[in-house]
Amino acid sequence: MKTKEEEHKEKIDFLVRVTDGVMWWIGSIPSLIVHSIVFITAFLLPLFGLVAFDKMLLVLTTVLSLEAIYLAIFIQMSVNRSQEHIEDLKDDVNEIQEDIEDIQEDIEEISEDIDDIQEDIEDIAEEEEDEDHNERAKNVMLKSNVATNKSQLNNLKGKISELENLLVELKKEDKKETL
Repeated sequence: MKTKEEEHKEKIDFLVRVTDGVMWWIGSIPSLIVHSIVFITAFLLPLFGLVAFDKMLLVLTTVLSLEAIYLAIFIQMSVNRSQEHIEDLKDDVNEIQEDIEDIQEDIEEISEDIDDIQEDIEDIAEEEEDEDHNERAKNVMLKSNVATNKSQLNNLKGKISELENLLVELKKEDKKETL
């Protein structure tokens, strides 16, 4: 069984779909054709003597005024929904940018830690020149892993820079859309 809130939401969703359909139809070629036929017919009626010209103008003006009022309401509804969508996108972009900044800080800290580890490994290697071959092999492997990690971090930094550039472009496009 549906609650009143669910029923209300369904009714609102139905009305939104109806207004979207009306706005789509009004902005279409068939709407242009229908309106043109109605206007031509309205002006032809007095020419054939079927309706007085004054009455035709009165009815046509009244109908057009009502249509303009409803169109203005539909357009404003569409603008309001677009504005809400744009605000949501702005919030998402800002959150993504904050996340990227946090990730970049973490990567810089990790990079510093890796540099420290690599220095420690080099110090240990220098101090323990008398160690056996297996220990030296382990050190070489650690250095290799550190170098690989450093390379991967540099790649991540590059990708973060690309994401930041994309965010800047998205913000520019968003500003253009809101204007």
